[in-house]
Amino acid sequence: GQLGLHQKPIGILNTNGFYNELLQFMEHMVRKGFLKMENYELLVVDASIAGLLQKMKDYTPKRVPKWLKPDRT
Repeated sequence: GQLGLHQKPIGILNTNGFYNELLQFMEHMVRKGFLKMENYELLVVDASIAGLLQKMKDYTPKRVPKWLKPDRT
């Protein structure tokens, strides 16, 4: 999604907080400048299956500029 290859939601089922540390690490990456906030916000996260599926159904892709330009190889 970050590279603009697709516009599908990227879901994380965070049951019982299993992925809390991963999400905190990604937030840390944003603070340190290794990950753009708009790319972090492409993630769809919920603790329940029903909630995650609803968020994925309601997902509207955000236009995020690519970090590579078409003329670069």
